[in-house]
Amino acid sequence: MGGFMVKPPLPKNYIYTILLFWCALVVVSAVYIIIPITDSLAAYFQVTEQQAAWMSSVFSIFYACGFLLFAPLSQKFGKKQIIVFGLLVLACFTFLTALPQAFNAVLTFRALQGLFAATFAPTALAYVFELFPDYWRITVIGYISFGYVLAGVTGQAVADHVNQIFDWQSVFYMFAAIYIVTALLFIWLLPKVSNETKKNVMAEYMRQLQVISKRKNLLLCYGITFPLLFTFIGMYTILGDYLQAAPYYLSDEAIYYVRALGVIGMIFSPLAAKLAGRVKELTLLRFSLCLSMISLILMGISSSLQFIVTMSITYVAGIACTFPIIMKIIGDISGLERSAASSFYAFVLFIGASLGSITLVMVEIWGRTGTHLFLAGCLAIAFLIALSMKLHGEYKRDGSFSEILLQQDKHKR
Repeated sequence: MGGFMVKPPLPKNYIYTILLFWCALVVVSAVYIIIPITDSLAAYFQVTEQQAAWMSSVFSIFYACGFLLFAPLSQKFGKKQIIVFGLLVLACFTFLTALPQAFNAVLTFRALQGLFAATFAPTALAYVFELFPDYWRITVIGYISFGYVLAGVTGQAVADHVNQIFDWQSVFYMFAAIYIVTALLFIWLLPKVSNETKKNVMAEYMRQLQVISKRKNLLLCYGITFPLLFTFIGMYTILGDYLQAAPYYLSDEAIYYVRALGVIGMIFSPLAAKLAGRVKELTLLRFSLCLSMISLILMGISSSLQFIVTMSITYVAGIACTFPIIMKIIGDISGLERSAASSFYAFVLFIGASLGSITLVMVEIWGRTGTHLFLAGCLAIAFLIALSMKLHGEYKRDGSFSEILLQQDKHKR
């Protein structure tokens, strides 16, 4: 392959893993920090809540598009370099967002935040496959996935807390400082990995996209990827909405604690590595999707608050376990096209996330039960796709597989 695989001593594995988890957590938190401060933003700029919500939407759109841009650049300039560059620029635009200005200017800075926040996700997966030995990769991917999922709760909680004590500007000032510190830690602690410097990276990237578009298993993986964050954001959007209404009438604080309980399910993301060492990856993937699908169905047909909350936790557990497995499979089977494959994975994942909020419109049309069944149906399709997948390779002791296609690629090149 283009780069060599570094095998750091085990203590360094832990340090690198923790830092990558932290980076995933704080970068993806930028997606969610707007949600609890939307009212404050609407009041400050004298706009409607719907207009203020565009600060979240415009971020997600540019975030998804940024994945396709920075993957080829990481091949030219290096993966660590691109991540550090992205963190520093993200810090600048996060700081500028907090400065008093016109609402349209704030939207512009949020869009640029989203664009440069996208330097991490697609680059990190390729970075993991070059930095860590095979037996440790799924552990790292599990913790990175845990950071992505945990950001949905942490980002909102931190932003809400800071906004209540200080003001909405302080939320952006604090996160700008966090990104600078994280960039410095990356520079200090994480090593570079070898990269092939290509003169025409975009042409090479387009070639890679063409190659992955012809790989059936990769296309099937993307079909599984789309509904993950779509159903995750959709479920929590619906959950908060109907728990405020009859017969529950929960307060905002109580709903926050219900959402926070999802952390219990999220711990299965890093544990997926150990589970994958006991069962085959496809088996675990199918079980995880099935668990989340059944949980959504039961949430939709039950009226018991305790049961609904319990099913929300099991739903999250299934989704949290799915993330590292699907990322690992994509990383394994994409071979020399890993950079393009991982960037397109991130693009598909967050396009799904940006559409998750439309579930509120669906509730008005189909009701809570109908919308839950629709979301469960999306996961049912993903489950059927997983059932149809066949990985033509040999499984190793750690539960990963060695795809024959990758060996063929090496000989061809």
